[in-house]
This record gives sequence, C-alpha cells and structure tokens, in this order.
Amino acid sequence: MIALDCDGYFATWREQARTLLGHGIDPAQVSWTQGPMDDLLALPVPLPEGPGPFRAKVPAALLSLLEQAARYHGEQRWNLLYEVLWRVAHGDRTAMLAGDRLGSELHRRIKQVSREAHHLHAFVRFVPLPEPLAAQLQLDLVAYHEPAHDILESASGHFADRLGRQRWLIATDRDGIRFDGQQLDYRRQCPEAWRQWARHADDPGADLWRTYYRHTFNPARLNPDALRLHMPGRFWRHLPEGMLIPQLVGLARHGKQRDGQAVEVAQQTGKRIGEPGKTKN
Repeated sequence: MIALDCDGYFATWREQARTLLGHGIDPAQVSWTQGPMDDLLALPVPLPEGPGPFRAKVPAALLSLLEQAARYHGEQRWNLLYEVLWRVAHGDRTAMLAGDRLGSELHRRIKQVSREAHHLHAFVRFVPLPEPLAAQLQLDLVAYHEPAHDILESASGHFADRLGRQRWLIATDRDGIRFDGQQLDYRRQCPEAWRQWARHADDPGADLWRTYYRHTFNPARLNPDALRLHMPGRFWRHLPEGMLIPQLVGLARHGKQRDGQAVEVAQQTGKRIGEPGKTKN
C-alpha cells in the first residue's frame, strides 16, 4: 500500500488523487494518514512520476461534492473521497448518488458539514471589547467556538456580510479567522494570542442576557431531546446562558412545569388593585 498525507488540504489531496488515478492505482492500494502513520501495511513510498496514461473526465459537480465532504472530520476522511472519484472516473456515476453505499456516506458527511456551519452561525457569541483594549488590538468583537468539522474558513463570510465594518475574531482549538472591516485573515493554526483574547474576554452584557433568558424560559414547553438536537451540549459552555440550562431543565423535570418560570416573579410584593366601580366608604 501507498501511504500519503495531504496535510488536511483539499488541493493537495486533489493533486495526489489525480496522479494516482492517472496511474491506475486502485483505492485499496492507498491510505491517507492523519498525523503519525497508523497503517502497519502501508509504506511511505513516493507517488509515481508524471500524469500517467489514464485520462478521466469527471463532472464539475463531483468536485464540488468532494470539496464539501473533505471538511468532515472522521475515519477514512480522504480514502472515501478517492473511492468515489475512482468509481465515477471509471464510468459509475451512481457513486455520487445518495442511494449508493459510498454516495450515501458522502452525502451524510456533506449534511454534517452543512449542519456544523449552521451551528457556527447560530451559536457563536461575540463579546464586545472595552474601547481601550479594542483600540490596542484593533478588534471590536471576539468569540471562541469549537466546531466538529473544518467549516470556519468556508462559513465565516456570513459574519462579514452581517456585521458591516466591525472588526472581529473567531478562534477555535485548531484554526482562527479575523476580519479587519475589509478583508478576512484565515489561519490554519490559530495564533495563541488570538485564542487567549477570545477565551478570556469578559462579556459586559452576560448577566443581563442570563436574567432575560431565565425569565423567558418556559418549563411547560420544555423538550430536552429537541433542545439537545438543536443546541448540542458541547456548545453550552461557550454560551452566557449555558450554565443556566441544566438548572432550568432540572426544575422543569421536578414538577415545576407550571410555576417554575414564575418563582422570582411570585416573590415580588406587588400592588393590590381594587375592582373597577367600587369605592371605599
């Protein structure tokens, strides 16, 4: 077997796959490693030289599908892409379809990547920086996020379109992206300074938001399964209201469905209002 490493770059994988395809090397003879080699049967032999005798034409739609699926983190991340490419290049376009064994996995990965992009848009919480610090760092907003797949570069343009000329930064445990009001600056390896700014920023509006969330939480309509489906627990620790969710869910589960929302309101003394039309003698 041939062991390859594309270093997480789709463009690098594409060149490697084109060479392999041109020399007729079957997918079963290739292994893409992530980090240290974990396939004992694979040897780090060089790619064959030259383009190879086989010339294949593949539809542009396939390359788009492969590029989207390449953002997925998981087992056989790159091998699956080459298996699909191999079959389509040899005339079997059913590998692109969701009804096929490989095509089904390909589209499942694309769906997971798309869902993760939605999570980025929904659950990133930007923290405004104090004016002196904003002037020093040349940033207005910072955020920390933990995506499951490589979607930061492709999905962050959403914020550039919606935040105008505000300068912002999103850091993850792998990569980071910064917007200076005009251009995006993406880093595959997030600078440690970026990560520190994002993780330790003090949100001045967090307490106000938690108060609002606590008072608008409706225990009577709680559906824990739906909550975790649409707001996975891995994001809670990066949300201002995240610390409240387990407590509020616990209250709802222990019989507070009817009055749990009104605990703090009921403690207020209030004011007695007389019935209309009645006067004191």
